[in-house]
Amino acid sequence: MSDLAYYVYCIVESAATAELPGDSLPPAIEHGATLEWVATQDLAALTSQVSLVSYSEESLNHHLSDPSWIAERAMRHETIAEFVAKRVAVVPLRFGTIFLERAGIEQMLSDKREELRAILERVRGREEWAVNVICDQSMLMSSITSVSPVLRDLTERAAQASPGQSYLIQKKIDALRVDEARDALNRIIDEVEQTLAAKSDDAKRLRMLKVETTEYGEMKAKFAFLVKKSEFDQFSDAAERLAREHQSAGVGLEFGGPWPAYNFTGLKKDEFSV
Repeated sequence: MSDLAYYVYCIVESAATAELPGDSLPPAIEHGATLEWVATQDLAALTSQVSLVSYSEESLNHHLSDPSWIAERAMRHETIAEFVAKRVAVVPLRFGTIFLERAGIEQMLSDKREELRAILERVRGREEWAVNVICDQSMLMSSITSVSPVLRDLTERAAQASPGQSYLIQKKIDALRVDEARDALNRIIDEVEQTLAAKSDDAKRLRMLKVETTEYGEMKAKFAFLVKKSEFDQFSDAAERLAREHQSAGVGLEFGGPWPAYNFTGLKKDEFSV
């Protein structure tokens, strides 16, 4: 058995490879390796050979404990996928997609031909954009009496009430502040999702595994949107408008992209690693 395997980056239509000759592509995931197209019928996979000593399932699991090893190679993988996606329709594959033999890649392209062609049509002329909802909790809490209709109404009642009643209403306001802040944030997140989904061809709310903190606050939601390149300006304008509208509540948007459409292929890595 060979100690080499094939690392697969992405899949395109065979005709598109003429626009992407090997010597025009970024460096492969491992120094000294050569990028090559493996084609069958009307589809082609971009590959390079790697050592099974480093890229077997067991080795990759071991490398997960070495962030620098993973980060360097994940960046090379992403650079290649982005380079291709900017030029042609592409099915990007996840980091660590390995085939033991060239014939396995050819068989995959043949077996999944209809599914892969459908994905290429779905992503053609489109890009994936990331939008993260960030919240400055202290700003949200300080502004919540004006953001929340319930607290706004109670504040107006307190201003018109007798001192005793005003005191009781204020106590009620204080008790409701945390719940109202949570509800207000959820309403904003839903508004972001619905508004930007209407400007996109597809949208996904991504799972958050843990609380992520940025310099602007805590990340409260992560979205991916599949946007037509020709309609990006409308999408961007809508995102900027949302950011302005909710800035005073301490809620902001982080924008990232364009990326290859990883979240819109419907593919799982274990369907491809053989």
